[in-house]
Amino acid sequence: MTHGLTAGQRALLRAALTEQQHALDAQLKATLADGGRVEHAHEVLTQDDDDVAQHLVDREVDMARTDCGVALLGDVSRALKRVDEPDYGLCSECGVGIAFDRLKVEPWALRCIACETQHEKSLGLATSLPRATAVPTPPTPD
Repeated sequence: MTHGLTAGQRALLRAALTEQQHALDAQLKATLADGGRVEHAHEVLTQDDDDVAQHLVDREVDMARTDCGVALLGDVSRALKRVDEPDYGLCSECGVGIAFDRLKVEPWALRCIACETQHEKSLGLATSLPRATAVPTPPTPD
């Protein structure tokens, strides 16, 4: 099924993916150069008891960021391999072409917006945001 990505659009998406891949590589290298998980574990073992809780939290945040970065790097790398394939840009769920505007924002996207919304709901990730309400302003003293 052809969905209309032109050679120019594919080139633009390939460039965006390559740029994202380089940025993620640099970010992960910087994290590892700073010691990353090993450094945080060492700090926890050598710090005073008062700092242990904070270092454990810092370590968990660092690990989560690194894990997310590695996962995203994998998604980007797989998209780079697919960008010239005929099925690149087709929704993996319904087979409809993913909107180019969506691919410009997230060129590693596997699903169209409708299918991604359903996927996130099935994982319990999609929640409605609370509506903003006006907060009354307290009276100012005279």
